[in-house]
Amino acid sequence: MMEYIYAALLLDAAGKEINEENMSSVIKAAGVAPDAAQVKSTVNALKSVNIKDVVKNAQNVSVAAPAAAAPAAGAKKEEKDEKKEEEAAAGGLASLFG
Repeated sequence: MMEYIYAALLLDAAGKEINEENMSSVIKAAGVAPDAAQVKSTVNALKSVNIKDVVKNAQNVSVAAPAAAAPAAGAKKEEKDEKKEEEAAAGGLASLFG
């Protein structure tokens, strides 16, 4: 399945029309025997899709994901630090009454 997506991306990047003939040619050039039903299905699915916009939005999402994860990691570290401080404080109080 991915070879059909890659073929569509390549055709779009080259400024070529994404149609059954072009997609089949790209897939054949890659050394893969194209499945006519899969080619037709992929071409039909991409008729109303602006591939450049999809790729641009995908890049924005992948860049934003690690940034969103960073605060969560920092929050976990703060929780661990607070727990250590609480344990140290409890240990100090225990020594007063021990």
